[in-house]
Formats: sequence, structure tokens, C-alpha cells
Amino acid sequence: MTVTVAIDCMGGDHGPEVTVPAALVFVQRHDDVRVVLVGLEDRIRPLLAHADSDRIVVRHACEVVAMDESPALAIRTKKNSSMRIAIDLVKLGEADACVSAGNTGALMAISRFVLKMLPGIDRPAICAILPTAIGHTHVLDLGANVDCSPEHLLQFGIMGASLVSAIEHKDRPTVGILNIGEEDIKGNDVVKRAAELLKESGLNFVGNIEGDGLYKGDAEVVVCDGFVGNVALKASEGLAQMLATFLRQEFSRNILTKLVALIAMPVLKKFKKRVDPRGYNGATLLGLKGIVVKSHGSADVFSFANALDRAAEEARTGVLARITERVALQQPLLESA
Repeated sequence: MTVTVAIDCMGGDHGPEVTVPAALVFVQRHDDVRVVLVGLEDRIRPLLAHADSDRIVVRHACEVVAMDESPALAIRTKKNSSMRIAIDLVKLGEADACVSAGNTGALMAISRFVLKMLPGIDRPAICAILPTAIGHTHVLDLGANVDCSPEHLLQFGIMGASLVSAIEHKDRPTVGILNIGEEDIKGNDVVKRAAELLKESGLNFVGNIEGDGLYKGDAEVVVCDGFVGNVALKASEGLAQMLATFLRQEFSRNILTKLVALIAMPVLKKFKKRVDPRGYNGATLLGLKGIVVKSHGSADVFSFANALDRAAEEARTGVLARITERVALQQPLLESA
């Protein structure tokens, strides 16, 4: 099976200077993929001067969605943008997935407008991978839905479990709900009711997960509303950056600490590799009738290529079919909730 990925080459902080080289890396390391590079052709072509792969196609787009542009404005006035055309290719079946590092709000709005929602799913959710002490976990929602009902959180659990089942080949991944305590009495009414629904769902629900449990690896899928999820994500990123700054400051304090840093360099490199967010780049917009992956806007070539890997893997493993099948099984519970 050949997987075709449409790439919004103009999105992100760096545009084609990152997205095109990343696409070349992606094509070189996978024999079963092809890419459609969507964007301003006069900026893309020069970056392909030494590329001879017949698995690379350029699709011209004369407009670009700005990083600070209103999602509503992007839908109404940017029908020929690189983001819109890349998503349209998924809608038309000319691509199996779309990847963009562009405006998150616009990507979410255009994707929902063009692709529509899977049956039984009310809202899309942003799902990303976070490293843990024992591996990694999938967390959703990370910012698409500020206010959620218990039914939405149940849908997130179903989608997250389906995603992990597909790409990691696990029949019953563990599912938890992010809360302020492990006890059943903790949390607001929405979270407590959502926990009851998740218990009844037949998912491998392990209960409430506290904030520190995200990184202990207490569950393979953790659900929460987008407000809580985004705050947790940004706080985690800020903490990681602060610790990295502290380490650099301490190791560069004097000659002795610089010598210690040199001795510890192999350990530091392995530590950096384990926690490097670039290795986990690529958040899936789950719930749509198509695979859309959002890359971090500041992604470099290594990071953006990882987002492309994620999109291709989801296409190969039939994530959409898995979600549709599992939602159908849970439909009686969703309707009675």
C-alpha cells in the first residue's frame, strides 16, 4: 500500500525551508510513501533542485494562511491557500493524510468544514504523544475544546484507545481521565460523570489520573477537556525548557563544572534524546473523516519529518476505520448518556 501525504508547505514559522527538506527525508526513509507539496511553487521548486524522486509532486497554491489569521476569515477568503488545498486533497481521496505546521485554529476550522465529523463524534480533539517514565502516553484534548460534556470526554476516550490500538497493536490500551485526585469523589460534575461513562464503556478504564501520573505512565491514553489539557501541555513544555536552562547554567559555571559536563556528555545526550519534544512532534486532529496532523509551528526538519511519519503510520493502520467501528459499538451508551 502506497501512502500519499499532502503537506501544507507554507505553514509554520519557517515554511518551505523546513517542510520541503523534511519531505525529502521522509520519502528517502520510506519506500511506500509519496508526497504532494502544496504551496507557492516558486518557493518550493528551488528546494527540489537535487531531488529526483518520482514520488514527489508539487501542487501550486497562490494563497497562504497567516499564523495569526482568524479561522473564520481563513475559511471564507482563503479557498486557494496551501492549507485548504492540502485538506481538499484528503477530501477528494487524492491524499491519505494532511500535515501542516500552520495556524492551529484555522487548521481545525478548515478541516472540520471540509472533511466533516465521523459518525457518532461531535467534536474533533487534538491528540499528542507525551514521554513518560516507562514509555509514552497519548493525551487528548490539548486545546480544541475548552468546554466539554461527559459525552465528549467519553468520545475522546474511544478515539484515543482506537488510535493506540491501531498504531501500537494493543487490543486494550489503558485509559484514564485527568483529575485533581485519584478518588472517585474528586473533580467536578463533568469529570465524575465522564468517569462513570468510561467505566461502563468496556474500555480498559483505570480511573482518575493526577497531573504527575501523566509522566509516571499511569495510563496509555489520558482524556481531559482542551482547557486543562493545553495548560498541562504548556506547563510541561515550560518546565522542560527551564530545567534545560538550569543544566546549561550550572555546567558552564566554571572550569570544573565544564569538565564535569564533558565527562557527562554521553549521559546528557541520551537524556536529551528521551525528553526531546521534537521526537514526539505531530498532534492528530481526531474525529474527522480524514487524517490531519498538526506539527508544532517552530518545528525543524527532524521534527517535521516525525510528524509526517505519524500521519503515514495512521493511514497505514486504518485509524479512521478503527474509530468508526468502536464508536458504533458504543453507540447505545452514547445515546443513553
